[in-house]
Amino acid sequence: MSCNNKGRLFIISAPSGAGKTTLCTMLMKKYPAVNYSISYTTRAPRENEINGKDYFFIDKDTFKKMADNNDFIEWAEVHGNFYGTSKSQIETALNNGMDIILDIDPQGAMQLKEKITNATYIFITAPSMNELKERLVKRGTEKDEHISLRLENAKKEVEYFMHYDYLIINDATDEAFKQLENIYLAEKLRTTQYSKVIEFMHI
Repeated sequence: MSCNNKGRLFIISAPSGAGKTTLCTMLMKKYPAVNYSISYTTRAPRENEINGKDYFFIDKDTFKKMADNNDFIEWAEVHGNFYGTSKSQIETALNNGMDIILDIDPQGAMQLKEKITNATYIFITAPSMNELKERLVKRGTEKDEHISLRLENAKKEVEYFMHYDYLIINDATDEAFKQLENIYLAEKLRTTQYSKVIEFMHI
């Protein structure tokens, strides 16, 4: 019996402070087949971020060359910096049976929706803007002006929720993770991952 070992792509977007990273980390810890796609970015590394693990940190000239070479499946400018997703990296991981979480902003997600229809699109947000602000302040990694910018962008980003397949309101309880886990497990059972009966049963 043959088996469909191809992984599934999960496109996840969220405003800063929604708790997306925490939820995704929990999912990857519980399900080893799930991995992050590592994006390329022109922004400077934050404290404790590692090149090649959190992001591939490159300069703007290198990024532009990659974009011109069509190396990115999507790319966008966010908060004055560029972010892009490697086309070959995604394809290789999925073909090797890995389930990939692609953490991108709504701009990039909307680009991908035009190209990739068999992915799962999930939007995560906090219950309110006040809650987002409190979480960003508690991080202690952002200046006041950066927090204000992120909140202004968040107001625009949440308007995209209807273009996603699922919406998770993360109120910082276990319920949000349960919802993400349920989505993951359900999507792995989709009939669209198979093309023939012989791929999943003896005949």
